[in-house]
Amino acid sequence: MAIPAPSSQREMRRRNLSRVLHAVAEAGQVSRAAVAARIGLTRASVSTLVEELLRAGFLVELGPGRSGGVGRPGNALALTDLGPCGLGAEIGVDHLTVCAVDLRGQVRARRTDEAPNRGEGPAAVLRRLGSLTERVTDDAGAAGLRPAGLAVAVPGLVTRSSTTVVHAPNLGWHNTDIAEHLPGPLRLTVDNEANFGALAELWQREPEDAPADFVHVSAEVGIGAAVVLDGQLLRGRRGFAGELGHVPVEPDGPDCACGGSGCLEQYAGEAAMLGAAGVEAHGAGGRSAALAELQARAERGDTAALAALRRAGRALGIALAAAVNLLDPRAVVLGGTLAGLAPWLLPSLDAELRRRTAAPGAVPELAVSAIGSAGPSLGAAHSVVRTVLSDPLPYAAAR
Repeated sequence: MAIPAPSSQREMRRRNLSRVLHAVAEAGQVSRAAVAARIGLTRASVSTLVEELLRAGFLVELGPGRSGGVGRPGNALALTDLGPCGLGAEIGVDHLTVCAVDLRGQVRARRTDEAPNRGEGPAAVLRRLGSLTERVTDDAGAAGLRPAGLAVAVPGLVTRSSTTVVHAPNLGWHNTDIAEHLPGPLRLTVDNEANFGALAELWQREPEDAPADFVHVSAEVGIGAAVVLDGQLLRGRRGFAGELGHVPVEPDGPDCACGGSGCLEQYAGEAAMLGAAGVEAHGAGGRSAALAELQARAERGDTAALAALRRAGRALGIALAAAVNLLDPRAVVLGGTLAGLAPWLLPSLDAELRRRTAAPGAVPELAVSAIGSAGPSLGAAHSVVRTVLSDPLPYAAAR
């Protein structure tokens, strides 16, 4: 039998270190023996890998864990809550958010800057984002963490495997390379905010509760959607999959910033819902206060608010029916603003889906995200954490 080449041995070691870390991450606290059983390696091999990860600062021992078998229980292992962390940022139409998430998936620092970004040049917005990122990095450092990378969620089209925002109509940005405006040593990734929101939903649910096939829909000024099939994000050839907000639901409807007319976001985007309900979108309290007022009016049974939300739900149902007939997902998940308004959106959405879904019994489960508006920044930060777990040694602390 041929002896593996050194490069193959290094790759095998890297892959096995990652498998151990992912096994511990999924379990929370687990013994060496349980890790060996999970990943199918011998206890001796796992012990060698664990010792390396302990020395590198990725794992900690917590003392004797529970034993499911005969004999003294082994020490429980857990991911460290110090060392590498992921930074996740979101550029919204009227806010910036940056958070730091440790290897255990806990948010350790978060800052938000509420200010309008629509119509601001990319340089000015990204200068503010850089400053906010520095402050979160300082907060994380005070907690014993060091950033392993920065991922940025944007409300627009991002060329696959690049840092270029091709088109963000609600910001007024075109062909903007985020990396040019955010220089620094950190590894930078950029993706659509809906994609990161869907990944947060996928990664933060308990494995037994997380559907492997779902459409995640969220709203801010526009409507974002992402498709997860077999546990993988569907990106499309150029990375532009999931633009549900620009699916026409009324072809002769209002003009849209994308250049079309009658798009879904003209009926179910935040501005559309607030306007139809007669709620001032740009009052003293800003967007958050306006959405709270919309919800309060709906709770009081206000006729205009209920009609606006019923119309939005119907439009969502029309657009989602096309996605359901095409993709046959197990679930549709409402996130962001839509999650808080779900009690009033779901009845008309569900009715429209049932009316328009072609296959018998194919109407998907309708679920409401527990993550809400934090999804894009959390998904971005977790994407960095998962990069560390998949190839840990480049992020080991200097010893």
